[in-house]
Amino acid sequence: MVGEKSDDLLVAPSVGVDFGVVRVRGEAGKVIIVSSDPVTGVEDLIGHYAVNVSANDVATSGSRPRFLQSVILLPQDAGERLVAKITSEMGRAAKKLGITIVGGHTELTPKLTRPIVMTTVFTIAQTYVTAAGAKAGDSLMLTKSAAVEGTAILASQAPGLDEATRRRAQGYFRKLSVVDEAVAAFETGRVHAMHDCTEGGVLGAAFEMAYASKLGFELLERSVPISRETAAVCAGLRLDPLRLISSGTLMLAVEEGAEAEVADAVRKAGSRATVVGSFVPRRRGRFLVRRAGGRELIREPPVDELWYWKRQK
Repeated sequence: MVGEKSDDLLVAPSVGVDFGVVRVRGEAGKVIIVSSDPVTGVEDLIGHYAVNVSANDVATSGSRPRFLQSVILLPQDAGERLVAKITSEMGRAAKKLGITIVGGHTELTPKLTRPIVMTTVFTIAQTYVTAAGAKAGDSLMLTKSAAVEGTAILASQAPGLDEATRRRAQGYFRKLSVVDEAVAAFETGRVHAMHDCTEGGVLGAAFEMAYASKLGFELLERSVPISRETAAVCAGLRLDPLRLISSGTLMLAVEEGAEAEVADAVRKAGSRATVVGSFVPRRRGRFLVRRAGGRELIREPPVDELWYWKRQK
């Protein structure tokens, strides 16, 4: 349901598609790309996360995010110090990405036990891709490595980590942005679709892109980069890094034969891109190909390991 129908709504709400697109009347070819996201699973650096998660969604269109509004909900006993901390984090993160904060709302909310921050980011563009644009035969490529965000969130909780590994893992919050790599990949003209790997991690993103594009996929577990820090955190907590929240990891559907060109563009933007599978016709199914060669049929989006871990605490 979209409320009142409008011919100016070019990309409507849909599973797996993280932003809407609205035509700008009187401006030939121009559109507004807009996305909203809440941050509910973290408290530390919540302002930083809130800016980056919505900015990433807009960036998967291929355009740089430009403007932001926020809603900050706080426990009733929160003071000015907490407000200043959250808004300062948001200001620094927005400035780094070139985003202007245009307004928002802050309130004390009854029965709330920790802060919740929601952001809406938007930009003006002329061309874009969506997560629904993947084509059968496209290579499935991944930037950085799996479980970037989950590694940062859970680093302080994982047992058995040496202090140096823990510090490096906690520093993964600096890797949350996909803006530069998404724009660079899009500018090659060889990318059909992009998606930020948020809830459900790499496997969740593959499922959502395939579902939105009416395709199947083969995701090769052995090909997915997993950093030492992520491996250590997930081993300590007995979590699957492929199913762990991973803002900061960008999934791309890349024209067959253009993998090296896209990887080079992403490298020049300061990241890396790896081929981890392919999109296939829907009738061939959606499979995770295990390291040992077994094939796991993925029938539905995976439950994120972060929420599984929280339930077990």
